[in-house]
Amino acid sequence: MTPRQKFLKWIYPLFTAMRKLTAKKSHLLNSSKKQPAVSFHSLSFQRNDGQSISFEQLKGKKVLIVNTASDCGFTGQYAELQKLYQDENNVLEVIGFPANDFKQQEKGNDEEIAQFCSLNYNVTFSIAKKSSVIKGPQQNPVFRWLSDHNMNGWNDLAPTWNFSKYLISEDGMLLGYFDPAVSPLDAEVLRMVKE
Repeated sequence: MTPRQKFLKWIYPLFTAMRKLTAKKSHLLNSSKKQPAVSFHSLSFQRNDGQSISFEQLKGKKVLIVNTASDCGFTGQYAELQKLYQDENNVLEVIGFPANDFKQQEKGNDEEIAQFCSLNYNVTFSIAKKSSVIKGPQQNPVFRWLSDHNMNGWNDLAPTWNFSKYLISEDGMLLGYFDPAVSPLDAEVLRMVKE
């Protein structure tokens, strides 16, 4: 861990508190239970080790997708994501999608990112290959689905910063979006995972 990363890990609770005060919306929920036009389970992603994973394999489990970065004030959420995954892995898959879209906070390659996550946070949940999560032609297809209401049924919000979270139901419905300041262990996230 670099000195910057150690410092960011130390001040993570302050970052979270400040973001909660300044964020306009901490979460958006699919309260109308709108179904997707394009099946989430028709998508796939590539893990950072090169293995392709179809979301069809995850049918029957909820999926929490998070765009991540190793040099962000919210990087401490890796520990919370790992705890959530350990506690709920019988009903939930957690997948981190490293991206360098916000202020160059993920400069490492796939191997460096995997090593950072393992050494510093004991991450055992899936980490995808580094990609872009913001809207544009380079956007990862998973995040295109997550941020296009014509595909997911209701949501157009792409990640607003690193550690934005999207929860998908067992049958592939986008349940909600959670702001980066919302902890993966937040009561609302836990309630929705356990429902």
